[in-house]
Amino acid sequence: MQVGCLLQQLGPSHRTAPHRSLPRAVRCWSEEQLTNQLQVPVLKSRDTEAEEKGGLLCDLVSEQDNHQLNSRSPVHVWGYFFDCMESERSQRMGNACIPLKRIAYFLCLLSALLLTEGKKPAKPKCPAVCTCTKDNALCENARSIPRTVPPDVISLSFVRSGFTEISEGSFLFTPSLQLLSLANNNLQTLPKDIFKGLDSLTNVDLRGNSFNCDCKLKWLVEWLSHTNATVEDIYCEGPPEYKKRKINSLSPKDFDCIITEFAKSQDLPYQSLSIDTFSYMNDEYVVIAQPFTGKCIFLEWDHVEKTFRNYDNITGTSTVVCKPIVIETQLYVIVAQLFGGSHIYKRDSFANKFIKIQDIEILKIRKPNDIETFKIENNWYFVVADSSKAGFTTIYKWNGNGFYSHQSLHAWYRDTDVEYLEIARTPQTLRTPHLILSSSSQRPVIYQWNKATQLFTNQTDIPNMEDVYAVKHFSVKGDVYICLTRFIGDSKVMKWGGSSFQDIQRMPSRGSMVFQPLQINNYQYAILGSDYSFTQVYNWDAEKAKFVKFQELNVQAPRSFTHVSINKRNFLFASSFKGNTQIYKHVIVDLSA
Repeated sequence: MQVGCLLQQLGPSHRTAPHRSLPRAVRCWSEEQLTNQLQVPVLKSRDTEAEEKGGLLCDLVSEQDNHQLNSRSPVHVWGYFFDCMESERSQRMGNACIPLKRIAYFLCLLSALLLTEGKKPAKPKCPAVCTCTKDNALCENARSIPRTVPPDVISLSFVRSGFTEISEGSFLFTPSLQLLSLANNNLQTLPKDIFKGLDSLTNVDLRGNSFNCDCKLKWLVEWLSHTNATVEDIYCEGPPEYKKRKINSLSPKDFDCIITEFAKSQDLPYQSLSIDTFSYMNDEYVVIAQPFTGKCIFLEWDHVEKTFRNYDNITGTSTVVCKPIVIETQLYVIVAQLFGGSHIYKRDSFANKFIKIQDIEILKIRKPNDIETFKIENNWYFVVADSSKAGFTTIYKWNGNGFYSHQSLHAWYRDTDVEYLEIARTPQTLRTPHLILSSSSQRPVIYQWNKATQLFTNQTDIPNMEDVYAVKHFSVKGDVYICLTRFIGDSKVMKWGGSSFQDIQRMPSRGSMVFQPLQINNYQYAILGSDYSFTQVYNWDAEKAKFVKFQELNVQAPRSFTHVSINKRNFLFASSFKGNTQIYKHVIVDLSA
């Protein structure tokens, strides 16, 4: 870097004028003129504002720029312009310019040193509540952790302070700490990662505090398990189940800090009965039966808006069930209607629409109420529960071109629900297919699949369970359970014992028409809807081997609950016979985070 000759300091009035009556060897340039000659912006200090406040600034021109300027171009020093010319006039001055160059260079260096020295942060002083030596700080009666502790202390202690909490990042400015004492205060918790960055810690004293061993303190248990620092034994003061337990001996597994909830995500402005989900052409879809408009509404996931949107629909009359079934790569939809008969539709990928391919015999299916699909030995079936006095619950089998009637069950019993499940009759036998039919006129009936005849036989019932509207099953650790819904009386949870179902739990359920078990990831839920009160969500307690109350949802006259999983997101669809169809998002919250 080169500095021009300092001949005369120009006042503010000279800096903007292109020429003034100045000594013969000096010319005054404006910043605009200098920029035009250099064809680059004028170099300015990053502390331009300081010049107006009396601060010293020094802007220099590089070797390349100085060569561009030639010896006749000005150099900006401390916001002033100077010109060292090699004209005849300057030649007559001899070497008078050389000392001035040296003076300017010296002044620039001096100002730079002054600026650097002026920007050095002041060394923190010892806080008023502390006594500090070179390496130690002892603080008494401090209401909080002071931020002005000298950063090079290696020992920091607080005595008779009595503060109940510590702010995050309290020790960020003392990275050299080796010994830290927070003993005998009223601390109930510590902010997560309060010791982060204190890599030199060798001893931490936390005794004499009232720690509440909840999820907020789980991180401390994890830290204690891998730190190299010595930590004296500390104890929990709460909650009651942890009182007087040694924190040093706790494990992160002792803290159950993961909770879930169903959070409202979206409202669909129509009533509905059944809701089903299916996979087709590598995408997930939802189909909803709308009884009043008579439509099957198909929804798809909008990956941009992150909501469900309409995909297509099938128009009918008094639609109660829209049941999808994908055979190989072809999508079929069984549409059950109260009036006008029930039908089977096929998705035409070329026409990009649904086409009706088959009618379901109206003499057997007069008042359909539920449809279940299943696969046995590579053969696809569906069964329709008929709730009319003269109808038959009927099983249909796929024959390669369509579905034909395979077997009629439980004639004239007004079945309201059908459930397919697989259970073993003895611990030594394999699970076999079964159907459970629910009816308003008798106890639920169990049918077993006969492999030889390819029919369901061996009729038994579930004792002491009259007026069951629906039965749905779930499994926990290999055991099979069922949820039985009753509109009047208590709904029940029962467990398969090898030869019969046994009572496990009762739930008050006045006005219930759905008691739906469903599994989301590793969480097992059962959702009990009611026409007269809030919907109750239960969560399975593995230790108690029963459901416990978990959450309430406000759904008007719910008729079905369906789990939909899309893009690692889990949703709960809640149908409503009298209000809007609701979508809830399954949210997982870590209370220790």
